[in-house]
Amino acid sequence: MPRIIPDELVDLTVSTLASAIDVGDGGTEEQRLVLQAMVDGYFERSDLRVGQLKPLSPEVAAQAIEDETIRHRVRQFLVLLEFCRHPLTNEQATLTERYAEALGGHGPGLDLARSLVNDGAARALLDYRRITGWARREWAEQSMLMSYEHLEEPDHELAALLESFHELGEDTLGYQYVEFYRRNNMVLPGDDPSQPAFFFSHDMNHVIAGYEPSAIDEISLSAFLMAAADTDANWMMLLTSLAAYEAGFLTSEAFEGKTSVLAREGAAKTFAEAFRRGAKCSVDFTQLDHLELATRPLEEVRREFGIEPRRC
Repeated sequence: MPRIIPDELVDLTVSTLASAIDVGDGGTEEQRLVLQAMVDGYFERSDLRVGQLKPLSPEVAAQAIEDETIRHRVRQFLVLLEFCRHPLTNEQATLTERYAEALGGHGPGLDLARSLVNDGAARALLDYRRITGWARREWAEQSMLMSYEHLEEPDHELAALLESFHELGEDTLGYQYVEFYRRNNMVLPGDDPSQPAFFFSHDMNHVIAGYEPSAIDEISLSAFLMAAADTDANWMMLLTSLAAYEAGFLTSEAFEGKTSVLAREGAAKTFAEAFRRGAKCSVDFTQLDHLELATRPLEEVRREFGIEPRRC
C-alpha cells in the first residue's frame, strides 16, 4: 500500500513526532535514533534532521493534520516513540497524551503506557492481555482455529502434516517454512501444543516477509505488516512486539521481555526499512490461507504481493 502519510505532510508529521518526545531533553538518544531512521527509511527524506526541526504544539499539529486516517497513523507513531524512552516517565506519557488527544483520539497503546508509568510492569501486562484478547483470534490461521487454537497435549498428526511440506521442493513456501523451524531449532506447531493456529500463521508471515525470529526481526515483521495493512489487528501485533522487545513488560515463564532492542546497532535502520517494504506490499497476507499458499514457489508469492528484497 502507498504510505498513508503523504509527501506534503512529512515535514509537519516529523516535527510533530520530534516535539512529542521532547520533555526538555530533545528526546532520548534512542528516540531520536529511531525517529531519524524512520525519516530516512520510511519517509525517505534523509534531508530532514530530527534535531533541527521547528517545534510544533499539539494544537498547531491538529490544525494542520485534518484527515482521520493520517491522524490515526501519527497517533500510532507517537506511541511507538513513547515506548522508546527508558524508563518511561510520567512527563513523557503526559506529553504523548496531549498530542494524541489533540489529534482526535485515545487508544490501547496510550492506556498501556499509562499503566506502565502509574502501576508498573505487572499491571501493564494484565492490561495488555485484556486489551489484546480479541486480536489473538485474528492473528491465528483461520482454517485451523476450530481445532488448534489451544491444545492440552501435542498433536503429532498436525506436526507431521507441516513436516511434510519439506517434500514440496526447495523453492516452495512450505519447504522454506520447515527450513525456518530447523535452522532456528524450533518445535513445529502440533509437537508444541502452545497456540498452534497462531504460531503457524505467524511464522508463515515471517517466511513470506523474510524475517527471522530474532528480537529486531520480530519488531520489524510487525512494522512491515502494519505498513502493508493498517488494521487494528496489525497495530496490536506491533504493540505486542514493542511490549515484548522494547518496553519489556510482556514476559512469561517461557519468555523474558527485553528492553531497548531498537537501540542496538543497526536495529532502527532495519525497523524503518521494514515500514518502507511493508508500504510497498499489495496484500495483507496475514489473512490468507497459508496452507494453500504452502505449495507455491516463495519468490512467486513475493513478486505477486509486491514484496521487495531486504536491504538490511
